[in-house]
Amino acid sequence: MDTWLLQFVLILATAGLVALNGFFVAAEFALVKVRGGRLEVMAREGRPFARTAQWMLQHLDRSLSACQLGITMASLGLGWIGEPAIARLLESAFATIGVSSPVLLHTLAFAIAFSVITAAHIVLGEQAPKIYAIRRPGRTARWCAAPLKGFYILFYPLLMALSVATAFVLRRVGIEGVSEHETPHTEEEIRALLSRAHAHGELTRSEHKLLGAVFDFDESIARQIMVPRVDVQFLDVNHAYDNVIEQVRRSKHTRYPLCDGSLDKVLGFVHIKDLLQIPAGQAPDLRSVCRPPRYVPETMPLGRLLNLFQATRQHLAFVVDEYGAAAGIVTFENVVERIVGPVQDEFDDELPAIVPEEVGAFVVQGGTRMEEVNKALKVELGAPGVETVAGLITQRLGRIAEAGDHVDLDGVAAEVLDVQNSKPTRIRLTLPGPGGNSAASGDEHASDLRESGE
Repeated sequence: MDTWLLQFVLILATAGLVALNGFFVAAEFALVKVRGGRLEVMAREGRPFARTAQWMLQHLDRSLSACQLGITMASLGLGWIGEPAIARLLESAFATIGVSSPVLLHTLAFAIAFSVITAAHIVLGEQAPKIYAIRRPGRTARWCAAPLKGFYILFYPLLMALSVATAFVLRRVGIEGVSEHETPHTEEEIRALLSRAHAHGELTRSEHKLLGAVFDFDESIARQIMVPRVDVQFLDVNHAYDNVIEQVRRSKHTRYPLCDGSLDKVLGFVHIKDLLQIPAGQAPDLRSVCRPPRYVPETMPLGRLLNLFQATRQHLAFVVDEYGAAAGIVTFENVVERIVGPVQDEFDDELPAIVPEEVGAFVVQGGTRMEEVNKALKVELGAPGVETVAGLITQRLGRIAEAGDHVDLDGVAAEVLDVQNSKPTRIRLTLPGPGGNSAASGDEHASDLRESGE
């Protein structure tokens, strides 16, 4: 009876050692995998043991030493107790069915016991807890934190000695610290994480595009979003007041540059609300309601431009080139659109920059930036010093474009549909045939353009 009771206790001890090994493995991988920000959120939400898990993560080197010590002790104990316990149990079972040879009895028992212990150790003590911890790092770290901290306190002197020895070895190979676990993600890593989250349904298409645009935002400059000077509608101080009002009624903008003949002589800008405050029947000098101009270089990053608009409470600035001449204007709306996409009010009648026409064919506005076209159509077009589709067409033609001109843009067929003031305003781009990858990708993106309303 005592022998069977001892066998039962040893078998329970074996199962306990397998579970203990799995606990330390799960704790180790959870601490390595979990992000500190995730535990901070859990702690603010009052999740059980989140604070303890934070403490263990802050002392990661010692926590991992505790995990390794626990794994080593459990594995040694499993080899010391588990294999003999199962082997003796099997020897008794084989003896009852008539196996009498001591050599055969011991060989069979050892082989089976070794296989069972190894399988249990790998599956239940290593792989299963490891994979679970990797997939549920936050939950695993929380529930393992309290027992692991107790184990850490119990074996603190030994763990300190192990940490010192580990630090000494790492210094010999040029690594000075072992506590720095959570290094910041790079922009490329964050983009990859966002793509994975979108692919798994954690982010909608709109959320994914919006977050991606935020990363591109500060890499852009004022020249890339400005309204070029040829498209700027300004008020001429030399014109009659009635003509100015008629121009305002036609264009329906909120702010207008005020110039003396051209954008080369900028006086400032006029807000439509200032004009509305002028008593009826008066024809004032527009200089009296003019606001001072603000100039920005064409190379100013959009982040700084946004801060400027917020600080000055002015939503229009004049963009100047390297020679100090006005290259165009930029508004607060232009800046915001770089993140959220086109924003139009009740009076805007702008056509979409890229309109899907048929499979593999798109009608593109001439002023559309090449980077926008390349991203939308998944092509790689462009030339040094050329920023718009109209500029690329003109550069390839080597002359002023005319309606009906056809140009080959590195395999993409371009047809000029409309020309205004010597500038192509509408161009049809046709991607290579259905057999080409570009056409397939272009057709694929056509559905995206239709859904987003771009």
